Amino acid sequence: MAAPLVLGILVAVTVRAVLYRSSLAGFISERVEVASPLNAWKRVVEGLALLDLGVSPYSGDVFHETPLIIYLFHFLIEYSELVFMITDVLTAVALYLAVQDFNKVVFKKQKLLIELDRYASDVAELIRTPMEMHYIPLKVALFYLLNPYTVMSCVAKSTCAINNSVIAFFILATIKGSTLLSAIFLSIATYQSLYPLTLFAPALLYLLQRQFIPVKLKSKGFWLYTTQYAALYLCSLVVIVCLSFFLLNSWDFIPSVYGFILSVPDLTPNIGLFWYFFAEMFEHFSLFFVCVFQINVFFYTIPLAVKLKEHPIFFLFVQLAIISIFKSYPTVGDVALYMAFLPLWSHLYRFLRNIFILSCVLIVCSLLFPVLWHLWIYAGSANSNFYYAITLTFNVGQILLISDYFYAFLRREYYLTHGLYLTRKDGTEAMLVLK
Repeated sequence: MAAPLVLGILVAVTVRAVLYRSSLAGFISERVEVASPLNAWKRVVEGLALLDLGVSPYSGDVFHETPLIIYLFHFLIEYSELVFMITDVLTAVALYLAVQDFNKVVFKKQKLLIELDRYASDVAELIRTPMEMHYIPLKVALFYLLNPYTVMSCVAKSTCAINNSVIAFFILATIKGSTLLSAIFLSIATYQSLYPLTLFAPALLYLLQRQFIPVKLKSKGFWLYTTQYAALYLCSLVVIVCLSFFLLNSWDFIPSVYGFILSVPDLTPNIGLFWYFFAEMFEHFSLFFVCVFQINVFFYTIPLAVKLKEHPIFFLFVQLAIISIFKSYPTVGDVALYMAFLPLWSHLYRFLRNIFILSCVLIVCSLLFPVLWHLWIYAGSANSNFYYAITLTFNVGQILLISDYFYAFLRREYYLTHGLYLTRKDGTEAMLVLK
């Protein structure tokens, strides 16, 4: 398995190296779908220039990345292309190892449930086999490395690639069962972009499963472990924030980074839902609707935790997709991370209802983004409504895609316990309707 992964890495690195040296690099780095006001490379360069002049990079309204990022590239600016390529490779390897371990856990759990006779007698065709699961880690790694969204993020040197890498290592640490490393990487991910805070719930649920602690509110073991994990997470976050303060000797980065993410003052067009809505809105309504829009990312965590408490990794996948759709400044790099997990759910394909149509919608929207941007900004034959329409279609496509996977997952779980061929009391064939 190592040889195909190495070959895939070599191909991915070669593609990135060629694009770095081509005329497309400048074009890609300027695309609003690839770089946002938060993670654009040119903003990092401007922040570094201010830092070199002895001026705080947060004194203006240009730089909105975290202090650790600017100090990282303060020393590695000459090797930035290499840093981003290595970051993508590390993300793919982390995902490969995480999925490899997760498959082992899934297979052991499936074997135990079969021995305990928890599955219906006619679901043999739904049981996953080692041969079927063997190539899934490789597919996940290659799905990330060779995804055009990932390649463009790397070539544009969007710091989204670094955020993805941190989240990938958080997932790896969680699946390995390391409470300390999981909390540390989650705190770094939260420090970088705030929204990964919602990944606390699926990580905790998975670690509780690994420790064989029941998820019961009356259980002392549940509260003890939850407190321990939360304390490690909060302590790590406080340490990182304090380290940022000591590097800058100022708290200016908090309103410039987290205030910027939450208040959405920069309405530069992107693939998200915020910019057009707030550009058209009266100023005195904006605070209320900013709160409503921001709540979307956090609102679904509790109901999903209740419904998917026995399946925390699928919960984590859905939560990653929700973040990439509803965050204030999304880019295609965010989409690439959760899409890398699609091969992990290949056993759900038979239950998906609209996968072909939705795949076509996402591909066509991706191709139309630069076309409608050109018609709006350069040709003047379109306006912002055209571009936002394709953005809205792209996000609706993502929502329907995740809904389709969610439906398929619940349907398969129901069939496993109740039987694949359902019948009514009178013996006729029944139809399963999920509400």
